[in-house]
Amino acid sequence: MFEKLLELQKNSYVPLTGFRTSAIALTKDGKGFPGVNVENPSFRDGMCAEQNAIAAACSAGYGKGDFSMIYVMTDGEKVSTPCFLCRQVIAELFDPNSSVVCYNKKGEVKVYTVRALCPDPFDESDLG
Repeated sequence: MFEKLLELQKNSYVPLTGFRTSAIALTKDGKGFPGVNVENPSFRDGMCAEQNAIAAACSAGYGKGDFSMIYVMTDGEKVSTPCFLCRQVIAELFDPNSSVVCYNKKGEVKVYTVRALCPDPFDESDLG
């Protein structure tokens, strides 16, 4: 998966920070959906790789409970985890025990569960 993520990073659009991120969301039936980060001068409107990968799967008809794991890679020196907005999206659509596999550009890897990264997500019970 490392090589696929590394190749995918070339598609990132990062004119502002140069910080490339790639992700591949896997569904339980074995399909993989790629995503890269896309920056915008209005930083709030930028798009994360994890959210793009998950949105691609949702656009293909997949939804809550259909995902098995997600792989994420940054081109940084340290192994980074998804931002908190991405963690919320992952927590909404993945099972709590699903794996989030994080790589850095050197191939070092750390594996987390969704529950470990987002132990108390905002959900529908918080709406009322």
